Amino acid sequence: MVKLRVLWRDFMKFWSKSWKSSVQPRKQRKYGYNAPLNIKRRFLSANLSKELRGKYNKRSFPIRKGDEVEIMRGEFKKKRGKINKINVKETKVYIDGITRKKVDGSDISVSIHPSNLRIIELETSDEKRLKALNRSVKRKENGKKTSEKAVSTKVLAGKEKGDKIRNKAKSRTS
Repeated sequence: MVKLRVLWRDFMKFWSKSWKSSVQPRKQRKYGYNAPLNIKRRFLSANLSKELRGKYNKRSFPIRKGDEVEIMRGEFKKKRGKINKINVKETKVYIDGITRKKVDGSDISVSIHPSNLRIIELETSDEKRLKALNRSVKRKENGKKTSEKAVSTKVLAGKEKGDKIRNKAKSRTS
């Protein structure tokens, strides 16, 4: 039991949930490398295509096995494929058709960081994932209604203020 406490204390020295960002790349890398898996899962997000951005009102979304992606950087730039494996511990993604030949002639999958990907088509078979996507759509719809109301009340308030100022100016001159 004591040994577990010591290990937990040692772990907390390296990673803190309340960490504020740093400009130094070494500290950013250390934060990512030492983060627990539930936090590392959040790092596995990729940008959405323009069509999906407009549809779901989101810029990026966590990737998942079955999503169709386009590679944006590196040796395999502009190639597309479906995600067939995700390694949360290493923050890497493996895509169908993206392979490299080894010296012995066999093919090996190439790992790609999710920041170098763009999601073209989402796997929407999971209800939880659909809920997360639709939440932002509902926010967008509700936001439009409230913003229109806010704008109209501001305009009315501005007209009333303008009327009061004009009335004061007229009363002073007369």
